[in-house]
Amino acid sequence: MPAESPAQALHSGLKELTGATLDPRQESLLMAYLALLQRWSRAYNLTAVKDPHEMVVRHVLDSLSVLPWVSGERLLDAGTGAGLPGALLAIARLDLEVTLLDSAGKKIRFLNHVQRELGLENIVPVQARLESFVPSSPPDMVISRAFTDLAAFARSARHLAAVPLRIMAMKGRYPESELRALPDWTVVESVEKLTVPGLQEDRHLVIMTVIP
Repeated sequence: MPAESPAQALHSGLKELTGATLDPRQESLLMAYLALLQRWSRAYNLTAVKDPHEMVVRHVLDSLSVLPWVSGERLLDAGTGAGLPGALLAIARLDLEVTLLDSAGKKIRFLNHVQRELGLENIVPVQARLESFVPSSPPDMVISRAFTDLAAFARSARHLAAVPLRIMAMKGRYPESELRALPDWTVVESVEKLTVPGLQEDRHLVIMTVIP
């Protein structure tokens, strides 16, 4: 059995993540989110990860590993699913307005419940697809860990780029072939190698600018 509880694993994991210094209330909110996710997944199958310790690593710490590169006031999480990474980034950055976008109604219903239960006034769940979504205020950044192809992500987000728009894709292995296939109106700023405490798998963050 694990030597520490999920809450202890979260606390120690956060200490290892650069820039992820959270107060006890935020850590409690993260654990409350996982409890809701576990409860709803019994009926709605929102995640294949069932073990609480694995959820801490694969959901919370994985999502928060991108914190050092999140900037601006408005973030759009495209294909958020159960709120990953957007809902967790909203808890870690309570000053950040996060739109949680997904086309699946059951996932948006779950996120509306999360918003009410946790009192998260800085998240806005929306049922829509990225390519057809028209926000009332343009986002400063768009993030996704749902797209399997970088070029498809860029094409889906381009209509939001009234000015050059930064988009960030969370990937596993270094996506060499996908980077070569990007259109010429997409500029790769950097590819950051992420280190997620407790996860022995490759993780990368591709940071791009989409030119209108």
